[in-house]
Amino acid sequence: MTAAGEDRQLIASFLEMMAAEAGAARNTLLAYERDLRGASELMGGSLASASPERLKGLGEAWMPLKRATVARKSAALRRFFAFLADEGLRNDDPSWALPRPVSERPLPKVLTHSDVDALFREVERRKAEKGDAAALRVSALVELLYGSGLRATELVSLPRNAISVDKPFLILSGKGGRERLVPISEKAHAAVQEWLALVPKESPWLFPSGKKHLSRVRLYQLLQELAAAAGIPPDRISPHVLRHAFATHLLEGGADLRALQMLLGHADIATTQIYTHVDSRRLIELVNSRHPLVDEQRKPA
Repeated sequence: MTAAGEDRQLIASFLEMMAAEAGAARNTLLAYERDLRGASELMGGSLASASPERLKGLGEAWMPLKRATVARKSAALRRFFAFLADEGLRNDDPSWALPRPVSERPLPKVLTHSDVDALFREVERRKAEKGDAAALRVSALVELLYGSGLRATELVSLPRNAISVDKPFLILSGKGGRERLVPISEKAHAAVQEWLALVPKESPWLFPSGKKHLSRVRLYQLLQELAAAAGIPPDRISPHVLRHAFATHLLEGGADLRALQMLLGHADIATTQIYTHVDSRRLIELVNSRHPLVDEQRKPA
C-alpha cells in the first residue's frame, strides 16, 4: 500500500473512532476529515508517518491563515496522532512540533434591545398587513430563536409536534448527545400554533421545505431580509446573533450564569462566560446589589 493510501485508511479509522467512541457530530467529523486530508496532501501523502521536523513545515504552509484556523487544524492533527499512538501504530507522538497559536475568541455580534424591538415590529407589521404563510413562519422562527436560544440546526430540524400547547418547554438532544431543557414563551407558543395551522398534515417537520426541512442557509436569508426591512444592517444579524441576544439579555436581567449554561447547552461554563459577555460594570453592580454580605455590611453595629 502506498503512503497516501495508508493515510486515507488511517484517517478513515480515526473518523470511525471519533464517531463511535467520542460521539462526534457529523459536521465535526467532516471538519476533521477536511483538515486531515488537507494536511496529508501538503505532506505528500505521508502524514501518518511524518517526523516532527516535517510537521514543522505545516506551520510554514499555514502562515497565511487566521490564528483560529491554524489552531483548529493543529488540534485535529494532535488528536489524530494521539489516536495512532493509542492504537500502537506509532511509537511516538510528533504533534509537539505543530504550531500552537494563541487564539483569542472574538466576542459575538450584539443586538441591542432596541434592535430586537425593531425586528419584532417588522414581524408584527408583516402579520398585520399580509398575514400570509411567509409572515407567520418568520414570526415563529424569530420567536423561537430569540425567546429560547435555539441553535439554527436545532430550530430548522424541529419535528412537527415538538412543541406542545400544554408544555412550557421542550427537551433537546444537543452536541455530544447532551440533553437540555429549552423554555418556550407564551408568545412563541402562540406564534408556533398560528404557523402550525398552515403546515401540511403529512409533514414530519415543523418548518418543512420541499421533501426536507428548512435549511440553515434559507433561515439565514430570511433573517437578513427581515433585518433590512427593520432598518438593521443585514450583516449584523444571523441565527447565532439572536441566540446570543437571548443569552446576553437574560444575563443583563440578572439571570444566573449556571442556569444560563444549562439553557444554552454548554458543556463548559467558560463558553457561557464568553458567549454572554456583559461589561464589568454590570457584573460589579450585580455583586454589590445581590451578595448577601452587602446586607450584613449595611446593618448598624
